[in-house]
Amino acid sequence: MKTKTASILAIMNVLSWIAYIGISIKCGAIIFTYILSLYNQQVAKDLYQGLNLYDLMNESFVHYSLFVGITAGLLALKAYIAHLVIKTLSKINLTSPFQMEVANLMEKISLMIVYLWLISLGATIYQESMDLPKMDWNGGEALFLSGLIFLFAQIFKKGVEIQAENDLTV
Repeated sequence: MKTKTASILAIMNVLSWIAYIGISIKCGAIIFTYILSLYNQQVAKDLYQGLNLYDLMNESFVHYSLFVGITAGLLALKAYIAHLVIKTLSKINLTSPFQMEVANLMEKISLMIVYLWLISLGATIYQESMDLPKMDWNGGEALFLSGLIFLFAQIFKKGVEIQAENDLTV
């Protein structure tokens, strides 16, 4: 019978896969419809789930492309973070949970979330300065989340040290 912790980790793994697949599909759909809009401008009227960039495309193709590129880039980064979470969850061993590889993956997730926050901050500034269509690029909570994950990574690293000491003393 699985322990409660093992069950929670399995559920988190499934949820991470769902997030990864969903974000990847959204990113792919935006890129695909952008490419279609290069051949048929009418596609820009409903780029993805009602996102109408037709007027922006007619005003400035450069801003249109940059706007779509930022949106796809942020989604790709979110998908990569979800991928790292999946990788981290698959590396956790409940009999010996403190592993340097897990701590390093957690640090990498933390760093990617900081990058996500910085890019979304820049995108929001760009969006407001150019009076572009409103997108939910707000990543304010991402900085807090990044710090929290970084803290957990440091706890894991200390756990690796303590676990190594205990293995040597036995």
